[in-house]
Amino acid sequence: MRGELSYECWIETEVRTATATSFTVTVPSFNGLKGNATKASGAPKLTGSPYPKVRFSINASLKEVGGVVVATAISVVIASNAMALEVLLGGDDESLAFVPSNFSVSSDEKIVFKNNVGFPHNVVFDEDKIPEGVDAFKISMSEEELLNGPGETNSVSLVEKGTYAFYCLPYEGAGIVDKVTVN
Repeated sequence: MRGELSYECWIETEVRTATATSFTVTVPSFNGLKGNATKASGAPKLTGSPYPKVRFSINASLKEVGGVVVATAISVVIASNAMALEVLLGGDDESLAFVPSNFSVSSDEKIVFKNNVGFPHNVVFDEDKIPEGVDAFKISMSEEELLNGPGETNSVSLVEKGTYAFYCLPYEGAGIVDKVTVN
């Protein structure tokens, strides 16, 4: 289902002054997710429009509603932290390359370098081709540290804006050299 569903809600709160509030909540729907709607007694029949209005009532204390708001906010933070750019070490065509190449990320966005083919690999940032003041040794893998198996990863988050050149030390001569721009 695409689009948005609108729900008209009445919430009775159990606080010192009981009030009834009516408002409309718009919930975005996502492809692949199926919603289960339960019809309350006296609710209108759900026919016709692919985006029906559903009437229901919720009895909740302010404490319970606050808990739901906090849980939702935590979920959003966790989901945003889960966002990362994955860069393959070695192309699916067995090329010795970073895939994608010459990419951009936001400041502090996580970059996950993942062993794909042609390993061992590592990721070393060129100390002469990164923003001034950034310590290449802190963001690079050491020369001895190698990703030896399929699917092994190394992650880094770059904070300073600018262009960072990096390479795979074992295959630098074969052309595994790339750059990332931090916006």
